[in-house]
Amino acid sequence: MRPTLHPRLLNGRSGDPGILVEAMHRTGLVLIDCGDLSALSPRHLLRVEIVAVSHAHMDHWAGFDTLLRPLIGREKRLTLVGPAGFAQRVFHRLQGYTWNLAHRIPADLVFEVTEIVEGPAWPRTRLRLHGGFQPEPLAPIPAAPDGTVLRSGPLRLRAALLDHGTPCLGFVLEEEAHLNVWRNRLDERGLPAGPWLAGLKAAVMEGRPDDHPIPVFARPSEAMDATSLPLGTLRDLVSITPGQRLAYLTDLADRPSNRAAAIALARGADTLFIEATFAAEDAAIALDRCHLTTRAAGEIARAAGVRRVEPFHFSPRYAGMEGQLLAELAAAAGPGIIVPSADRPAAQP
Repeated sequence: MRPTLHPRLLNGRSGDPGILVEAMHRTGLVLIDCGDLSALSPRHLLRVEIVAVSHAHMDHWAGFDTLLRPLIGREKRLTLVGPAGFAQRVFHRLQGYTWNLAHRIPADLVFEVTEIVEGPAWPRTRLRLHGGFQPEPLAPIPAAPDGTVLRSGPLRLRAALLDHGTPCLGFVLEEEAHLNVWRNRLDERGLPAGPWLAGLKAAVMEGRPDDHPIPVFARPSEAMDATSLPLGTLRDLVSITPGQRLAYLTDLADRPSNRAAAIALARGADTLFIEATFAAEDAAIALDRCHLTTRAAGEIARAAGVRRVEPFHFSPRYAGMEGQLLAELAAAAGPGIIVPSADRPAAQP
């Protein structure tokens, strides 16, 4: 399966946690955790549409102002996801600035915040530039049994509550399904490759009826005058396979309840980004500070049956010891799981 989700670990294995995920054929980006964002250009920041924050410790949240700055003056709506109390934290960050000139800015900037909490419903809040970023309650959404927070096109974001001495969220970003076009069947029928295939795949994904028209064109300039074919005659051009799945687990104490929640969330992930903050021999320190060791991270990866592991959030106390930490994780994960070597850059699958 050709991957369509392309994650980037923003600050290597020892810097602030966070990944940026780009999906093929989508302009919007997903940012998971919001610490040091200096690696991102304004061009990347302007494309961010979803921000999922595990918790509001500084190394996971300090970059919000970096994200905010280029968005002022842009017509933009961002979806934010965080733990209990997160909307208030967003509000207080925004109120650190004076907005008396906001009425002169024609473009509105809107944040819609969903909080993942214990209970039957998840609170939602809107904060708008044109409203002085005052909190506006929105209708809560029912807490999904599988942790689904939102859907955006073919992508789904799921979350699970973990314990880091404070509520902390783990995340999974996944495709609902993965669609491939058989190029040889296109050639056999004399049909062109081109942007019309995105419409074909969308119609299949959405379950459109057989008589749904699909315009066929090779270039965008030909779309207006394109001949349409019924979806029923084109379905066999597309194969459907399980979608790609990325899991992100950080800042959790190695306790049975956390392990169970983390394993359930990450099960079957193609790539698991997981903290491995402390060496195996420092398990007592890790538990005291509510973090994982390399051994715990590897055991979670093995129990979840993931395909590959990308460890991060190494403590600075292990400077120059990355090879040892990766070896410990690989030993705990066991054979069959891809673990990076010390000479390969982080998160470049």
